[in-house]
This record gives sequence, C-alpha cells and structure tokens, in this order.
Amino acid sequence: MPVHNADIASMFNEIADLLDILGENPFRIRAYRNAARTCQELGRELRDMVEKQEDLKTLSGIGDDLAAKIKEMVETGTCRTLEKLRKELPAAITDLLRIPGLGPKRVKTLWKELKIESLDQLKEAARQGKVRTLTGFGEKIEQQILNAIKVRAETGQRFLMAVVAPYAETLVGYLKNVAGVRRVEIAGSFRRWKETVGDVDILAVAEAGSPIIDRFVAYDEAVNVLAKGDTKSSIKLRSGLQVDLRVVDDASFGAAMNYFTGSKAHNIAIRKLGQQAGLKINEYGVFKGDKRIAGKTEEKVYKSVGLPLIPPELREDTGEIEAAREGRLPKLVEPDDIRGDLHAHTIASDGQQTILEMAQAAAERGYEYLAITEHSRRLAMTNGLDARRLRKQMAEIDKINGKLKGLTVLKGIEVDILEDGSLDLDDDVLGELDFVIGSVHSLFKLPREKQTERILRAMDRPHFTILGHPTGRMLLSREPYDVDIERVIQHARERGRFLELNAHPMRLDLDDAHCRMAKEAGVLVSIDTDAHSTVELANMRYGIGQARRGWLEKKDVLNTRSLKQLRPLLAKTMK
Repeated sequence: MPVHNADIASMFNEIADLLDILGENPFRIRAYRNAARTCQELGRELRDMVEKQEDLKTLSGIGDDLAAKIKEMVETGTCRTLEKLRKELPAAITDLLRIPGLGPKRVKTLWKELKIESLDQLKEAARQGKVRTLTGFGEKIEQQILNAIKVRAETGQRFLMAVVAPYAETLVGYLKNVAGVRRVEIAGSFRRWKETVGDVDILAVAEAGSPIIDRFVAYDEAVNVLAKGDTKSSIKLRSGLQVDLRVVDDASFGAAMNYFTGSKAHNIAIRKLGQQAGLKINEYGVFKGDKRIAGKTEEKVYKSVGLPLIPPELREDTGEIEAAREGRLPKLVEPDDIRGDLHAHTIASDGQQTILEMAQAAAERGYEYLAITEHSRRLAMTNGLDARRLRKQMAEIDKINGKLKGLTVLKGIEVDILEDGSLDLDDDVLGELDFVIGSVHSLFKLPREKQTERILRAMDRPHFTILGHPTGRMLLSREPYDVDIERVIQHARERGRFLELNAHPMRLDLDDAHCRMAKEAGVLVSIDTDAHSTVELANMRYGIGQARRGWLEKKDVLNTRSLKQLRPLLAKTMK
C-alpha cells in the first residue's frame, strides 16, 4: 500500500497533537510539527527516497529518530509511537482536533473538564451552554464550535488541492495500466482547480470486458468500498478521501466530462441554453429529440449551444457564458508564461537551502530570475534579518550573480507591516534593494478599519512593491483577517503597487474573486511560491490554477515579464 507524503505529515501532526494533549515536552512537539511541514511541502515522494536509500537527514528538521520513523511509516503504513499514543487517549478525540479553533490545549480542557470524547458529546455540551463556562472559551467560541460542527455535517471533510493531487494522480496512473482502458481523466472540482476538494470524480473509457471496476475497488489504498456497479463505483481511501469512478462510452465522454466537471450552476446555465435551442443536454450527450448530435468532445457540446470551449477553471456561472457568447473569454495564463519567482527564502531566515541552491533550482525550471526575500527582524522566530545581515546578503547575491549564467538573483525582503503601517526596516536599507514585499504577520484581529488603514499606510511608504499574501488566510485553519480588499486594490492602482497571489497550497491568497477584482482595476498580480526550499518552487502550479480561476491572463501577471521588462516596473515602486 503506497504511503504518500500527506500520510506521513498527517501521522507526524497527530503525534504532535496527542503529545500536546498529554502535556509532553514542547520542544519534542515542535520537532514533530516541523517534520510534518517538511514532509507536506516536499516536492517528491518520501517513499521514493526510502526505496532509493537516500539520506532522509538531508531534509530540514529530520534527524536520526524522525528519519527512522519515516522509513517505518513508508514500510508499514503506520508508526509504533503513534499507535502507543492512540491507546492512551479516547479513540474519537482526534476528531475534535479537526474542528477549527480547537487546538490540543482546548481539546484537553474539554476532555478533562467535561469528559468530552466525541463530536456528538461536544455538540450537546455546546448546546447546553457548558462549553462557555470553561476557562479560555466563552460564548463566542462556543457558538463558533456549533457553527463549525454544522458546516462539517453539511459539507463533509475537505482537503487541500495539494493534498489531493498525489492521491488522484497516482490512482489515475494505476487505472491507465488496466487492460482495455483507453482513457482516464479527473473531473469535478479538482479539474476546476478549486482551493479545497471534497471528493474526486474520475471518468474512464474502457473496452467491453475490461476489469477496470474490479481493479478500482481492489486498489491498495482503498479501505472501504462504498458502492460497486457495472459502470460506477466509489471507494474511500485511507486518507479519508472519497473517489468515484464512472466508466462511460467514448461517444459520451465529452458530455460526461462537462457534466461531472461542473460547477452545478454552470451546468444548469448550459442546459438552459440547450433548451432554448430545442436541445436536451445531459451526461450522455446533446440530443435533438432521440438523436444524439454531440457528446464525444466538450468542444462539440459547447458548439451545440453556440459557444466556444470554456476552460474548466472558469465554469462557475460568474459571467463566463456571457463572455464566451461575446468573444471575451480570457486567454488564461499558462505555466510556461512564468519567467521567474519573486518570493523565496533561504537558510538565512527560515528556509532550507542556500541562495545558490535556490538559484540553481530556479534555473532548472527555466526561470530568468529568482528573488530572495527573507523575513525581516520582527519575525524573530524565523531568524528575520536586520539591516546589517540584509546588507551582507546583498553582497553575497552580487557574488553569486557574478558566477551564474542564464539566471539573475534579485535582492528583496519580505518586511513586516507594523500596526501603525510603518515597515520593519528603515528606508535607507530598503532603498538599496531591487524591490520590497510588505506582509502582515501579526495582529490579525484588528478591526476592519484599522487593518485596512494599516495596509494602506504601508503601501504609501517610499519603498513598497508587492503586498504579500494580502488577506492572511490559511486554508482550512485560519480565516482571513478583516480587511477592505476593494480599498486595498484601489489604493494599489493609485500608488502603482502590485499584489501577490501566494501559491503556497495553504494560502492561495489572493483568492479567485480578488484576482478578478485586481484584473479589472488594472493592478498586476505576482504569482509567487513563498518557497522555503527548492522543492517548494514546484508549488507554482497551484498559483497558476488559482490565477486561471481568477481570469488572469499573461498580461495581468507581473512575473510573466522578462527581466528587462520587469526591472523598470520594480524600480518605479522604489522611489
């Protein structure tokens, strides 16, 4: 049974959570959390490293003990330490940790004070007003818990796109090797590049007699067969992810892809267009009376209602049909359009590789430039740079640029935006850089007006180029801070600043709606990985997917410019 990086990260996080609930050594807990992050963000499968007997201790934060545990997880699918901890606590207590706002300390309080061991018990205690009586909770948190339980019941568990990708893509590769299978594709919200995914829809075309259904339900990672039929089956993977497989006729494949890609609102709108033309459109094809007139390809499905093919990322019924009808569909940005990455960290702050290693990895991706943007001094926990260390790094970059061929390392900083809107480093040192990213890393709970004014004042500083991860959200774990993003975008336009689309899978910030707002305002968006290691440069794919959902074209993206085109744009923000 293959073990993915997300599985290993999940086990390390669970170990950390259980240790935290049991009140164990905080340094040990932090080591497991750091290991989980390293595993989650690694751009290659750990199982491949184990199989090739590569040294796992080269990975950030991984020593002998953790390397041994990774090897154990890859080879057995579990870990003795985790199994031992699970026996020390109620079996359902880990479910409580999945409720937003309930960290290990609050779960421990609920368990010790109210004897709560399950979601049902938590829900009942909150309904009775018992949770608010506990130290560190209160009425507001009690209501948040009830709301979170309700949302969980209504929407089910959701997964980050980057977590789903290796599971879905590995399964597709497995199915493509089944005898008689002619085609296998992923549909659903995954194909639309939604930020989070509830389940995975897979469509296949197979010859009669192909054992694809039997092979699907017998997949090594399947822990539960939810349904099995002649053409449709569903399984639950060990990760908790549900996958549905549908085997369709080749003549219906395009119609099925359209139908199961969604969104529901988009499909309803397309069906209405069909009805107006006297057609019936469903997952089997486009029909005029009893005759199927289209369905083999998506292009023909759209053509039947007088439209060009609409990219999957746009199919949300937010104006894409009108744009298609009027010939205004955007030519969406492509991975090959990206010329460089403007947000990366090294071992000088909290990264895992040197400047040279990051530069070489960027060059291998075909980039023309890479910006090194360490954290500034205020973020002491990340070993942020003060003016002296920043100037020392600038000199190092000059030396590296003198040796590199084909790629230029740009000098930047990710400077903290302080509460009053000032920046964490003085203007004299900032003015020596190629550009400046300003980011909010603290005081997320400021009132909307104060948070907005804080950011606007920062953008007014003489050396300010890009607003980093503009809303501060962390998907599935932290809500965005309360900010008037429309004012921020308008101010960026007026001041000639740019906005970041942070491609880290837990951020994807800006979201798609805000990307579209920036586009309409004429504000360029920089798609950056915020990479802390060479492998994280690969997260650009998730940023591209988000940008496409936000209708962004090549011309709307700052880092699609060549270095020659980019330099004057950056320079204008540094005066």
